[in-house]
Amino acid sequence: MSNFPIAVDEKMVGEYPAETKSGGGYFYDDVLEYRVWCRPWLGAPDEFDGEIYYYAFSSFEAAKEFSDNTTGSEQPLVLVRQLEWIDEPTPGQFIPMKGERITEWLVEWLQGNKRSEQTISQFIEASVGA
Repeated sequence: MSNFPIAVDEKMVGEYPAETKSGGGYFYDDVLEYRVWCRPWLGAPDEFDGEIYYYAFSSFEAAKEFSDNTTGSEQPLVLVRQLEWIDEPTPGQFIPMKGERITEWLVEWLQGNKRSEQTISQFIEASVGA
């Protein structure tokens, strides 16, 4: 049992591009993988000529265990897919967007932010009325 969603397709874990968007969107559709970034200059094993690299996991718990036991590693991040999300070009200006967007999030952003059919419209309505 995991405290966070398991990767939607375990066969794809580690196959997504290293460079993705970072944060944003407010809601997610799928968890793709959990990533632990390793920094050799902070003591991680130097596996790529001094370059930063990551290991991918299908569950948060496996990523957290690796992170806690690997010098020079960061805390796990989660790679999510957004099929619909909210763009906020300026504070308080919310624009609903559609299309596939892959982005890294802080793991704690997952809680309560899985998108459903009405989530985005309800969020925008509540924000405008606030």
